[in-house]
Amino acid sequence: MSLKIYLFLFLSLIVAGVFSFLPGKEEVPPQMLLIPAGPFIMGSNDLPGEIETGGELGNKKPFYLDEHPQRTLFIDDFYIDRFEVTNEDYQRFVQEKKRRPPPYWKGESYPEGQALLPVIEVNWYEARDYCQWLDKRLPTESEWEKAARGPNGNLYVWGNEFDGKKANVSAGAHGGIMMVGRFIEDRSVYDVYDLNGNIMEWTADWYQPYPGSDYDSDDFGQQFKVAKGDAYGESGHYALSIFSRLSYRQNVKAEMRLPFLGIRCAKDREKRRFLGRF
Repeated sequence: MSLKIYLFLFLSLIVAGVFSFLPGKEEVPPQMLLIPAGPFIMGSNDLPGEIETGGELGNKKPFYLDEHPQRTLFIDDFYIDRFEVTNEDYQRFVQEKKRRPPPYWKGESYPEGQALLPVIEVNWYEARDYCQWLDKRLPTESEWEKAARGPNGNLYVWGNEFDGKKANVSAGAHGGIMMVGRFIEDRSVYDVYDLNGNIMEWTADWYQPYPGSDYDSDDFGQQFKVAKGDAYGESGHYALSIFSRLSYRQNVKAEMRLPFLGIRCAKDREKRRFLGRF
């Protein structure tokens, strides 16, 4: 074999090796968005004022204290649903897996005209199973908060000044639950909709104290799951912007079904694919 042929084969192997390390085109799952890896601010160091005591307002837990201490976290990249899971989405799960429909449905059918409203009255286990059915999972509390607050720790998806007109929140007096994506300003820096309002959303995590917290509660432990986000004005929340703060933590029994609590799924990012090997 001639020297030219040997040289050609040698160069071909080098080129093939180089191209084997070039990443393939990444396919983002439908209706999901990539939240990039990096640091973000989680929790708060806020303290309650004179009118913000749990006893006076009937709230079971003190405001703010379970959000302490505010800290900077670094988490890996992940995908999250752009919108809350709708009745139309959930119907496919109910029909295919023969699962129990939400109590407000009639059999396997959601109420007429509510296809694009977020599904509600599903407990944590049903929310988990729905996400797993799609090869997804519930977001962790930290993932949810990063997707909502962005890298700078916004109190609300649009910034740090409350405006009840920008989302379907308890203090906004917009009425009932609404179609997903209706509030254009309830959209995070990552383009995720309805994190600030419309309904609360289940997360994967138990209601636990944050590392370094000096606040103790009998509710901590594996008793309650954390729900995040504010809900529409008739949700039973007091009409206070406190509940719209993205650092607010709601503790809910995993088996409970509430008319203002639903689902948003997350998914681990797929590893980069390679075109070949040496």
